[in-house]
Amino acid sequence: MNNVTVITGASGGIGEELAYCAAKAGRKLVLVARSADKMKAVADKIVALGAPAPEIVALDLGNPASGEALANTLKQKNLKVFELINNAGYGLAGRFEELDAADQIGMVDLNVRVLTDLTRRFLPEIIEAKGGVMNVASTAAFQPGPNMAVYYASKAYVLSFSEAIWYELKGRVRVTCLCPGPVPTGFSGRANKGQDLRLMKLSMTSADFVASRGWERFQRGQRVVVPGVLNEISTTLAPLTPRALTLSLASRLSR
Repeated sequence: MNNVTVITGASGGIGEELAYCAAKAGRKLVLVARSADKMKAVADKIVALGAPAPEIVALDLGNPASGEALANTLKQKNLKVFELINNAGYGLAGRFEELDAADQIGMVDLNVRVLTDLTRRFLPEIIEAKGGVMNVASTAAFQPGPNMAVYYASKAYVLSFSEAIWYELKGRVRVTCLCPGPVPTGFSGRANKGQDLRLMKLSMTSADFVASRGWERFQRGQRVVVPGVLNEISTTLAPLTPRALTLSLASRLSR
């Protein structure tokens, strides 16, 4: 079987940039997202870099059967997962009581259930290959977030889960939780639905910077990666700041 690096949410943004990093490192890639056309554009750029053409798997990961479908596709293609990068996810800004209920449950499903399912599903192959798992969280993982309550909570899960399995698997598998701050990608457009989120204007870092820093530290097996000096400072201070103040600041920034 051929070892591959699987990247979810690979049709744009951080996932796309991580695909370029992995391709430059000589990885055979499997790109997973809903849009086959967007992934084809990413694949064409990867081929232009002189790397092998990635496999493209167009899937709606929000479908409960998607994990099994992905596993079956890889098996049919004689591919074994060496590295798994769980990047797919989304956020929504607004009051919990006012946002669409199905959209919020869908956020938990994609940000939490899918990430957990794929990690557990492919972990035996990753352990055998002495590979790695990268889970993409956010600086939101370090604090509660009024007006983006479900998103912040989902990313807190990703951080906690990643750190725990990092400890369980150390010496056998690399586990990294990448925690970017605001990045100018399609994510922010979906999150704020056209509103002007001041939160997104602070500590802004580019998707390629986040990806290159994340990939480099992932290869070292670093447990948590927070790209950007201001983001590092904010996540370091977050646990030390009185909770009432943290809640007030987060609410003001995302209102």
